[in-house]
Amino acid sequence: MAAGTGAAPAGEADELFDLRNSFYIGAFQAAINEAQRAKPSSPQQEAERDVFLFRSYIAQRKFGVVLDELQGSPSPELQSVRMFAQFLASDSQSQRDSIVAELDKKMAKSVDVANSTFLLMAASIYCHQQDPDAALRALHQGDSLEWKELKKMQEQDEDATLTQLATAWVNLALGGEKLQDAFYTFQELADRYSPSLLLLNGQAAAAMAQGRWDEAEGLLQEALDKDSGHPETLLNLVVLSQHLGKAPEVTNRYLSQLKDAHKNHPFIQEYQAKENDFDRLALQYAPSA
Repeated sequence: MAAGTGAAPAGEADELFDLRNSFYIGAFQAAINEAQRAKPSSPQQEAERDVFLFRSYIAQRKFGVVLDELQGSPSPELQSVRMFAQFLASDSQSQRDSIVAELDKKMAKSVDVANSTFLLMAASIYCHQQDPDAALRALHQGDSLEWKELKKMQEQDEDATLTQLATAWVNLALGGEKLQDAFYTFQELADRYSPSLLLLNGQAAAAMAQGRWDEAEGLLQEALDKDSGHPETLLNLVVLSQHLGKAPEVTNRYLSQLKDAHKNHPFIQEYQAKENDFDRLALQYAPSA
């Protein structure tokens, strides 16, 4: 089993279930705690533990921990994780472009498909570069991705946390009557495990899509109390505040927080590009002196 790919074979105890589960629902500190307590019984389990451990640090934006501890690591899987951390830690677009150029060279060669961690980290980098086609090529997936892969997951274990999350995300995208199904799935996972930022934002997104703005506000406030700088929470609050008719300074406050702490977030990059376009157009129509 490649590091980070899934559960133990049937009939075997899943030593890393709690670690993997905490990571999937976005409870990253719990995942780190589980990883530090775990005592894997095989090199394969040890490798998977380390992949989830350092991916959890990345999710907490603790890039320095990953870059320092994995420098010179002989593990291809962990070097892939370090590559992703280096990409996210880069301050300039030119640094990111350089990392992507090196990644493109690797992808153009014969890739070890058994190293699922490399493929996942490569796809994650391409997603951050707003290149979904390259991400899908890295994952070797094709048409009707969401339904094909979801059906496969449901056939293997429809009650698994990752399957439940995937089902909720697909239902969010489908909309309509599926929105309530998505809301209940996020809610049940939060009740069963813990109301992580990922699950709270999932519930809020489903509630907002149904026009239940007050309910969504309570969920997002709970998420904000857990982490005042979480980008998805701030972004959802921008949308929410506009629909609730809150004062413009409230929306601007959330936007300012996003710009300050997450300048490379895709939404902020697109927002600033549109601001620059507007400023250029305004100059064209400005009265001459």
